[in-house]
Amino acid sequence: MFTLSDESRKWPVRVWLEKKEDIEESCLLQAYHLAELPFLHKWVCLMPDTHTGKGMPIGGVIAAKNVLIPNAVGVDIGCGMAWTGTNVKAEELRGILTGNGNLLQGIVGDILRNIPTGFAHHKIQMPSYTLDRAFEEFDKYEEDGELLGQLDAGYFQIGTLGGGNHFIELQEDEEGYLSVMIHSGSRHFGKAVCDYFHQKARELNARWYSQVPDEYRLAFLPLDSREGRQYLNWMQLSMDFAMENRAKMMLAVKAILEKWIGKYTDLHLAFTEEINCHHNYAALENHYGENVWVHRKGATRAREGELAVIPGAMGSCSYIVRGKGNPESFCSSSHGAGRRYSRKGAMSAFSCEEVIKDLREKQVILGKRNKSDVAEESRFAYKDIDEVMKNQSDLVEPVKKLHTVGVVKG
Repeated sequence: MFTLSDESRKWPVRVWLEKKEDIEESCLLQAYHLAELPFLHKWVCLMPDTHTGKGMPIGGVIAAKNVLIPNAVGVDIGCGMAWTGTNVKAEELRGILTGNGNLLQGIVGDILRNIPTGFAHHKIQMPSYTLDRAFEEFDKYEEDGELLGQLDAGYFQIGTLGGGNHFIELQEDEEGYLSVMIHSGSRHFGKAVCDYFHQKARELNARWYSQVPDEYRLAFLPLDSREGRQYLNWMQLSMDFAMENRAKMMLAVKAILEKWIGKYTDLHLAFTEEINCHHNYAALENHYGENVWVHRKGATRAREGELAVIPGAMGSCSYIVRGKGNPESFCSSSHGAGRRYSRKGAMSAFSCEEVIKDLREKQVILGKRNKSDVAEESRFAYKDIDEVMKNQSDLVEPVKKLHTVGVVKG
């Protein structure tokens, strides 16, 4: 970790990388913009997977006093990870043939058929306790009429994966045991909330002659304003929706595993510990003696002893970690490996054929309807997850190392 400080900026920037040259220039510029904000607490943090985002770097963490910044939470509010282990070894399933290839191939295919991916939604409304509760507390949301349609639409989106870097993976730990990892968020729900309140914040900041330039894309909402309180309501609802979304998909994957393993083996499948955590959100926490709103945009909470999930790219490895509660990062860690190439850059640099060949050589089963854009999510498009873990050894300790066995992508 090193610190960047300059008299022209109000706050220092702490970076969990080896040297300044490891950060792309546009990402560093965004960090410097954050370091000029008047309402921050202590410093700006950049995790080792940091890269340029919208307004604030992905892999960025700030603590703010009495304000929320929609673009410092991000458009996929509540995006995060779910994971569960099993007592079954992956190797036991590879050698069993079904009408759909080996047992693992059959399971991956069934997940792809039963969980909507990409822009697909459910064709009928699905149950959602989060949305039911929102309608029971309708007075908290009714004044934001432009967003109310998201409540109805959410019943069709709950339990769906989405696209981009979201995935459902079957993984194998170093002892050979099978586990399930899911990366997804609040679907269109969170994006609509972020865009709506970012625009509200821009309008208010212009009216107040805010010292935060509009081109920074860091318009803020004070918590003592009506708009700030409304954003908080909708942000928390989006987080709950995202957590339920992952939980619903995990239940569906468990049911698929039980069906296939029960049909083709005599194994008694049991699920072990479970984790469900966000990495795009803001929360009120106490750091260095003050209650502050910690914004984690592509960063995972890592309190002392807390378990969390840090994924790599498909075909590489991921980690279950235990937090060390480092106060200098506001008890945070990376949320993944972090991109080396933009999506467009990855498509230019790597062909579909070489990515699929790489997955095949690693015996990774790919479940994806349209493979033409598979290079966007190639492991070559991401940083080395083991290098990321080395750079944050003071933030988390590895508990499990997990290798991709099969992956479902949008």
